[in-house]
Amino acid sequence: MAVLEIQNLSVSYATPRGDLKALRDVSMTVPERSIVGIVGESGCGKSTLISAIIRLMAPNARVGAGSVAFKGDNLLALTDAQMRALRGTEISMVFQDPMQTHNPVLAVGRQMMDIQYRDPLSRAAKRKRAAEMLALVGIPDAQARLNQYPFEFSGGMRQRIAIAMALMARPSLLIADEPTTALDATLEVQIIKRLRELQNDIGCSILFISHHLGVIAELCDQVVVMYAGEVVETGSVRDVFHTPAHPYTRALLECDPGHIREKTRNLPTIPGNIPDLVNLPGGCIFADRCSKRHAACSQRPEMSKAAAGHHAACHLLNAEVTG
Repeated sequence: MAVLEIQNLSVSYATPRGDLKALRDVSMTVPERSIVGIVGESGCGKSTLISAIIRLMAPNARVGAGSVAFKGDNLLALTDAQMRALRGTEISMVFQDPMQTHNPVLAVGRQMMDIQYRDPLSRAAKRKRAAEMLALVGIPDAQARLNQYPFEFSGGMRQRIAIAMALMARPSLLIADEPTTALDATLEVQIIKRLRELQNDIGCSILFISHHLGVIAELCDQVVVMYAGEVVETGSVRDVFHTPAHPYTRALLECDPGHIREKTRNLPTIPGNIPDLVNLPGGCIFADRCSKRHAACSQRPEMSKAAAGHHAACHLLNAEVTG
């Protein structure tokens, strides 16, 4: 059963220039007890997708079509009160910058107790539970550190505290929005390892957003590749990373410093820019930057099967299959 299933979701923003089409026909699934990664350049629609899932969109945002089903219920059809009941309990989130997540004038323990306001527990029970969660994410001397303020913790510890707070209610879905971007490489490895351990212990599903291909490869089971508001490839991490079916995915992998085998003064890049989402080009959204462009790219490609559980939106794939 899928914890989260998004079908043909389209979201636009009203701007003075016209509607900016941030998401177009986005479909993806997050199965139970799995970690699904979303990767893509800045501007690909990752943040808009998260906002649509948790129903905290900008005032000028509009959902044009599609559904966001959480455990079978369409989140887009729920009332504001029903969504508030889900946030923080069934759906939790870890934000990108650990230095901006916590209230600087309240002790960590106070904040962790305050977010348990829905639970009919005594203050002592809530404090004990908060200490247990801090210990679970690897904060030493957890009981004593509840009395400390956020500025007394390092960035890595503050991100662990954010994870502890997000998982305190044992949610069915944890959304992690680039939680390791602000951390150094050593802390990044620790956070990834801790997330995997906690996911196994709690049994939740994780939707993990990142620019870092290495993090996606290390942590996730499935990966969704997005470009300019569209899903261009989906599949298992092994399939997508070892046999990428879309030219954009191949280009992303070639730009990853981890794939560079020889010394070079210039890092590889993808030529061109993301298209104007107000005035979208016709046909394949990646065509203007694609080295494999051909006549069929004047038409928008459908998502096609590359292998079992592996799909991509590319005319080359259709030519390979039919040929």
